[in-house]
Amino acid sequence: MTAVVLGDDGVRRCAWGDSAPEYRAYHDREWGFPVADDTRLFEKLSLEAFQSGLSWLTILRKREAFRGAFAEFEIDRVARFDDSDVDRLLADASIVRNRSKIEAVVNNARRALELVDTEGSLAAYVWRFEPSGTRNRRTLPSHTPESQAMARDLKRRGWRFVGPTTAYAFMQAMGLVNDHAEGCEAGATAEEERARFKPPQV
Repeated sequence: MTAVVLGDDGVRRCAWGDSAPEYRAYHDREWGFPVADDTRLFEKLSLEAFQSGLSWLTILRKREAFRGAFAEFEIDRVARFDDSDVDRLLADASIVRNRSKIEAVVNNARRALELVDTEGSLAAYVWRFEPSGTRNRRTLPSHTPESQAMARDLKRRGWRFVGPTTAYAFMQAMGLVNDHAEGCEAGATAEEERARFKPPQV
């Protein structure tokens, strides 16, 4: 069960969202809010790959450094990275220096360009996997049939480091689902934005 706590600022939020200062703004303004911008979607998929085996807080604290290192996650720019860029990133102590993950992000940028060519946009593609209906938010799964389908299709398209659990964490963060706990103030706001949001189409 996900719990709601009352912060010292008088705001009710998911317990994890009040567990560190960096989490507050992320929880209150980003997590669960719908996103249709390809750059932000690609950034999140990339950072989720780096998060594998680590805590999200670790990645969140390094997010600005990652943005600087990866050309603000502009897909066409990252797709042009070469071996010298990989070497540069491996020498950058401000990010997570893992060759497999760095090379995966470069590869995924190239696959994202292919996907945009065939599907119209990254946003139009990922929002096809938005679950329909309502779910019980008292317990949160690590993955769902929709995240499994997304991960399977991305793997078929040549993407790396995007398994079902990573795909579901991405869906939670980008607002394809609203997994804020019942009673969380940000969750109510996110749901209002989701109600107004029109998923992109080709």
